[in-house]
Amino acid sequence: MENANRVKSSNLSIGVDEKISWQQSLVLGLQHVLAMDVYVPPVIIASAVAMSSTNSAALIQSTFLGAGIASLIQVIFFLRLPVCQGPSFVPIGALAGIIISDGGKLDTAMGATLVGAIAVILLGLTGVYKYIVRHFIPSIVSGTIIMIVGLTLLPTAFTSNIYISTKSLSMDQNVLLAFITAAIMILFSMLGVYFSKFGRIFRISSVIIALACGSFVASLMGGLNLSSVASAPFFSLPHIAFINYGLSFNWSAILTMLVIYLVLMAETTGTWFAVSAVIEEPLSDEQVNRGVIGEGIGCFVASIVGATPLTGYSTNAGIISITGVASRRVFVGASIFFIALSFLGKLSALINAIPSAVIGGVFAVVCMVIMLSGFRVIKNEEFSERELYIIGVPLIFAIGLLFMPSSLSKHAPQLLQYLLDSPIAISAIVAIVMNKLIPAK
Repeated sequence: MENANRVKSSNLSIGVDEKISWQQSLVLGLQHVLAMDVYVPPVIIASAVAMSSTNSAALIQSTFLGAGIASLIQVIFFLRLPVCQGPSFVPIGALAGIIISDGGKLDTAMGATLVGAIAVILLGLTGVYKYIVRHFIPSIVSGTIIMIVGLTLLPTAFTSNIYISTKSLSMDQNVLLAFITAAIMILFSMLGVYFSKFGRIFRISSVIIALACGSFVASLMGGLNLSSVASAPFFSLPHIAFINYGLSFNWSAILTMLVIYLVLMAETTGTWFAVSAVIEEPLSDEQVNRGVIGEGIGCFVASIVGATPLTGYSTNAGIISITGVASRRVFVGASIFFIALSFLGKLSALINAIPSAVIGGVFAVVCMVIMLSGFRVIKNEEFSERELYIIGVPLIFAIGLLFMPSSLSKHAPQLLQYLLDSPIAISAIVAIVMNKLIPAK
């Protein structure tokens, strides 16, 4: 019952446990759905293994369904923080390799993710992960991890969303479109800060206003294509285990996914600390323990409904900081949208039709906010030479891995390649080790 005593952060306009109408919850939850880009990992996997368009669409729908159910599990029953679950980028390479080796079928990949999810549940039930967090992740480490999460996600906003050219938009137009979208979001967010009485609605809706305005500007540029919305079916079903595919178990695939899940938990922990920093509520050991169990159960459900492993999305922390809205009801609303999207083909197609540069403009600002949230966690630390190395060396690893050429890692063992594909996980491990190796005065 620790939630009963929560005090609203001075930076929030709507606190974690504040009750708002379900109509507001759905509208505000849509902001998180639009900004999370949860369809990107399944699209990457589908293209990597040359899935048919039917199977690719089914994988995207299953991802929405898994994200919605897992988010409800965490928000209502376990972690109880304002954070949604979505597909992690960490296991993309491993899953693609497993699917290709299985002849393009999902059976072995989903069997391995199911076993890994059970291992995560046991990690929480035994209390081992709670011990790890308490003894190995103090504020200087958690703050560094949060900074790295924002830092490592930021280049994706530019390379995958902004610095690109499409059939309808040039790179110059995409850069301009991202700038306009980001500027609109900042403008409406600040209106809420300076005109707290009348501007509150602008702040809490700043993300969705920016996405709508950005899409309108894109349409004026000729860069908004709604043909996929017109051709999409109103109702369709995601693929489910034992109906559309089976579950098979391969030891090498299972071992790979166990390692991937350990890496994924490091990513998830960074997200939890990021959200905790934004709402100014410290994470308790019991809450971390429940979060791990909830994470495992969510990933277990995801494997049954045909989705890839899920993690808490750090973009939620950025949007909370921008809008000032942290009510868990909003995240229940977002979860309902995810579940609806898994069955409503036209609604999924409409979200997918938002130009990538518009998403990139919002995403870039959100990443910046996440990164500075990490700095907020560590700003009260005494910055002796020890602390500079604990913070700085992981940042060096993060930047180095971001720009590491693929030719440098392709000869490494397969498991090491999977780790090298996750700068967040490697940098988190480095921060933890540096904190233990360098003795305090």
